[in-house]
Amino acid sequence: MDGRTGGILLESIFRTMPNEFTTQRRIEFADTDQAGIVHFARFFVFMETAEHQFLNSLGASVHTKVDGDEIGWPRLAASCEYLSPLRFEDVVDIRVYVTRKGVKSMTYSFEFSRDGTPIARGKMSSACCICNPGEQIRAVAIPQALAQKIEQA
Repeated sequence: MDGRTGGILLESIFRTMPNEFTTQRRIEFADTDQAGIVHFARFFVFMETAEHQFLNSLGASVHTKVDGDEIGWPRLAASCEYLSPLRFEDVVDIRVYVTRKGVKSMTYSFEFSRDGTPIARGKMSSACCICNPGEQIRAVAIPQALAQKIEQA
């Protein structure tokens, strides 16, 4: 079954460990550059989408309300190392795992592969913050309901 929406195969797999998640994405024409390969910046979109899917699989979101406050996850750092190109209509496997769970932040690592061939490796750190309109953004502890569902790899 290929329940595609916006280039994302909806058949994501939540692993038994609450620190790892695997999903797939079919490369769309809009993901590619003039050379016909995926533009480097798109990998950051793929990482963010995989992070959202991971949190959704735990019943959470990157944007939610807790005790009347809007909680978000601004980025602290992001990087990606490219090993092999992807092309239009390739299907890429994306493995997400939590490499660090702090009191107020998390760091994810990402492994991209196509048919077992490594494509790229990425890393992204985010802080859990109160992001109420009109207020200064400030870091807060990860809500307990989410923190207890996630283990560090």
